[in-house]
Amino acid sequence: MLGDDFAMNSAYKFLHHLDRRWIFLLMAISVAVPILLGLKFPETPSTLAQDVFDEIDQLPSGSKVLMAWDYDPSTEGELGPMATSFTKHCCEKGHKMYFLTLLPVGPQMVDKAIKDVIRADFPELVYGEDYVNLGYKSGYEGVIKVIVTDLRGLYTTDARGTNIDQIPMCKDIKNVQDMDLIVNVSGAYPGTKEWVQYAATPYPKLTTVAGCTGVQAPLLYPYIPRQLAGLLGAIKGAAEYEAIVNENYGGEDIDKKYLEANRRMGPQLVAHLLMIGLILAGNWVFFMEQRAPGAME
Repeated sequence: MLGDDFAMNSAYKFLHHLDRRWIFLLMAISVAVPILLGLKFPETPSTLAQDVFDEIDQLPSGSKVLMAWDYDPSTEGELGPMATSFTKHCCEKGHKMYFLTLLPVGPQMVDKAIKDVIRADFPELVYGEDYVNLGYKSGYEGVIKVIVTDLRGLYTTDARGTNIDQIPMCKDIKNVQDMDLIVNVSGAYPGTKEWVQYAATPYPKLTTVAGCTGVQAPLLYPYIPRQLAGLLGAIKGAAEYEAIVNENYGGEDIDKKYLEANRRMGPQLVAHLLMIGLILAGNWVFFMEQRAPGAME
C-alpha cells in the first residue's frame, strides 16, 4: 500500500507541475511521426459513407451527375481527397460529369480534379461528351435558384467559352432537375446547406450526396436521409469513402493520390489519442486534488 501511495503521489506531482511546453512538444511529435513514417490505419466505412457510395454506384452507366465543387484551397486538406474519390468513382461508372462551382476560387479545385483524375487516369474520356466544366458564376445561392429551373439562362457557355449548345452532353440539359444525382463538396458558404434549401428540398426527386468540413457536418445531419441521401464528414468521412472506392475499383496497385485521405487520417488519429490521454490525466489530477486538498503537494 505504501508503494502504491508513493507511486500515486509521484505521478500526481509530476502531472501537477508538468510544464505545458512538454504538452506542445508531445502534440508536435504525435503529428510529425505518423507523417514521417507514413503510418496508415484501416478504415471501417460508416453507414453514411456507404450510402454515398451506393447512390453513385447504383446509377446506370451514362447517368448525369452534377459535380458542385464548392470549396477552395483553405479547406482542401479535408475536402480534396473527397473530390478525388468522387471523380474517380464517377469515371469508373461511366457517368456524365457536369462540373461547376459557386466559389470564386473553386475553378482551381475543379481543374485539379479534371487534371489529376480524368486526364491522368481516364484519358479515353472526351471533353464535352463524358465531362464538362461549366465554371464559376457569381451570385452564391442565387445561382442555384436560377439553374434549378433554367440552367441555360445562366450558363450560356462552358469555362472555355464554348457555346453550351455546341457541347454534345449539354444539348438535352434544360435545368438541374435533368440530373440523376447532385454531388456537392462543401467548404463553407455557399455549399451543401444551400443546395439542400434551394434544390433538394423544393424538388424532392433530386437526389443529393455531399462531403463537407467537420465544422459543417453537425448542421447537415438533420437533412439525412430525406434531403441528403448520404454525407461524408471531414477527412474521416473522406477516408471511409476512399476505402470503399478502392476496395471496389482500386485494383492491385493503387495510386497514392487515391490513398491521400487515409494518409491524412494517421496524424489526426494519433493526435486525438494523445488528447484523450491528456484529458484523462487532467481529470485524474483534478479529482485527486478534490479528494485530498494539499495532501499530495
